[in-house]
Amino acid sequence: MSDSDSADSSAATHAEIVAALQGRWPEHRVAPSLGRVAALTELLGDPQRAYPVIQLTGTNGKGSTAAMIDALLRSVGLRTGRFTSPHLMDVTERIRIDGEPVSAERFDELWREVEPYVAMVDQQRIDGVAMTFFEVITAMAYAAFADAPVDVAVVEVGLGGTWDATNVADASVAVITPIDLDHTHLLGDTVEKIAAEKAGIIKADAQAILAGQQPEVARLLLQRAAEVGATVQREGIEFGVLDRVMGVGGQQLRLGTADGPIDEIFLPLYGIHQAENAALALAAAQAFTGLNRIDPDVVREGFAAVEAPGRLEIVRRSPPVILDAAHNPHGARATAAAINESFDFSPLVGVIAIMKDKDAEGLLREYADLFTSVVATQVASTDRGLPADELGELAAGIFGADRVQVAPRMDDAIEAAIGLAETEGATAPGVLITGSVVAVGEARTLLVGHDSGQPRPAAARVSGEGVLDAAGAPLIEDEGDTEDEKDYSYGPEYGEQFDEDATEAELLDGTGNERTEAPETGDFGAYGPLADDDQPGATSRSGDHGESDRDGDDQR
Repeated sequence: MSDSDSADSSAATHAEIVAALQGRWPEHRVAPSLGRVAALTELLGDPQRAYPVIQLTGTNGKGSTAAMIDALLRSVGLRTGRFTSPHLMDVTERIRIDGEPVSAERFDELWREVEPYVAMVDQQRIDGVAMTFFEVITAMAYAAFADAPVDVAVVEVGLGGTWDATNVADASVAVITPIDLDHTHLLGDTVEKIAAEKAGIIKADAQAILAGQQPEVARLLLQRAAEVGATVQREGIEFGVLDRVMGVGGQQLRLGTADGPIDEIFLPLYGIHQAENAALALAAAQAFTGLNRIDPDVVREGFAAVEAPGRLEIVRRSPPVILDAAHNPHGARATAAAINESFDFSPLVGVIAIMKDKDAEGLLREYADLFTSVVATQVASTDRGLPADELGELAAGIFGADRVQVAPRMDDAIEAAIGLAETEGATAPGVLITGSVVAVGEARTLLVGHDSGQPRPAAARVSGEGVLDAAGAPLIEDEGDTEDEKDYSYGPEYGEQFDEDATEAELLDGTGNERTEAPETGDFGAYGPLADDDQPGATSRSGDHGESDRDGDDQR
């Protein structure tokens, strides 16, 4: 923004301010440097150092996990700030205080407060680039949290980790959700390259809370933790999902933690991936509180209050219309599995819009056996979207031309999908709108506006008969144990390291022995297997210390 552009921003409207910010170097392009954002935060007095930070990175699940951590910490009584991206409908969603987005007025005020300092950094052209949109809004978030003030900030990286603007803060807890291929043109074309970039949020003496990963990713993350002396908790060893039962409006969970299991947790979200996100979030919250056990009733209260718009969100009932922001094959795979598990649609029609830089073919293939038919459309708010005609051609090659329609406008696409779903003889019609965060945001604006008005699902409870409502009547029968396949890569599968009969204060390690604290050294053995000749059964360090999404980027 030039001096003339910013000379009288005090008279600018909220829409004009947002447009000017979004006119900067966009967040889908990368100018890899912390120089500019560090220069700005220094001018602002380094607000990111005024509170502890929990930072999240990963390919999918960041946004949902961040929302869960936020809800848990608020249930404990802490005042929270949360910074996430991208937004669904309004840029103010990115900056939240106590779970609520800042108002448009407060957003504008934040910009006016930082604008003179942004202009100073712009003039320096650090690394030849003026400040980017994401750098500016990151600094605005950190300033907002310091002004509030908050007790803790839950911060989701924008892209990658090491060079992401959010990484100007040194997180005391670094959370890494599952890592897979995405943004390969920016982060690298292998999971190892991507993991190396994301591992940069693990800082010296921090706690690293690691979701189950592919073996090569797990190895790299554990190496990084060992190099900087970070304490590690690993999904499948120190924490994880012990049991879950589907219920109306979500699922009932039993989660294993470093301090014992917690059961009868109602999570108002669908899918095994969200259950795993919940286990990750609980481990992060407990790590932040110093590994002090959070009262189980407080845990239940926190999870019951979780909201994740655009993550298998039901926004219409007749027929059901569901929004999900999965935007890569890994996320789409999780969405398809959750739909198959939690719903019984016949037919199910997909409305899909995808960004040009995404693996459209790979994403479509994940839905090949799920959708009865597909309506290919495109986003209207950016030229980054794949044109509907091109997407329709790709879809026809996977689904068959007779199962694909093309409707370039989102409203027309939704109308067409509802018509296809409500064909004569349809027993349980449904529509899923997916493919990108932008598409889901546009659809949500059309269908529910800025306030969904949807009632919160009531918490269910579990008995041996399945999930019961308040009257004790079965709602969904428990179909018995299901085997959710996952490679945790840190050690044995669940069942071997969690003892179902453990007391609240007892959790067994992968060898069946009571876990003991490992020496506080930088030895790789303290963090689990790192090489073929490593000895099995190594344990991570534990100690006191004071989090970092599954787009869909959330978003899973």
